Amino acid sequence: MSTDEHESAAERRQRGLRKMTEVYGWELPDVPGAYFAVTVDHLFADIWSRPGLSIRDRRLLLLGALTAQGLFDIAEIQIGAALRNAELDEQQLREIALFLCHYVGWPAGTTLDGVVGKVVARQQKSPRQ
Repeated sequence: MSTDEHESAAERRQRGLRKMTEVYGWELPDVPGAYFAVTVDHLFADIWSRPGLSIRDRRLLLLGALTAQGLFDIAEIQIGAALRNAELDEQQLREIALFLCHYVGWPAGTTLDGVVGKVVARQQKSPRQ
């Protein structure tokens, strides 16, 4: 959905919060502050909501970018969301890690594979996480 010129700031915020909830698989509260506003009102209401790519497509791109940058703490959040939302399963996530070994380096891909194992184990213990 694109930003409607008649959409109020409150409507845009709600649209962004709905998309953020859809992307992460849990309900997020509205939080004050400029950083959160830009994240919800722009990144989720506008960017994650654009047509042309599915959430799964965007998540795959994001996992590649995060792995290339060595941002495994953020990749862990994305892996958990992908599993929760049934966008990717463990086998697919491990295949992504192996594939990325060849493009972003073996250590980064191997670390991502370890993060996949950690998140899968945690979700098997407590499926609500």
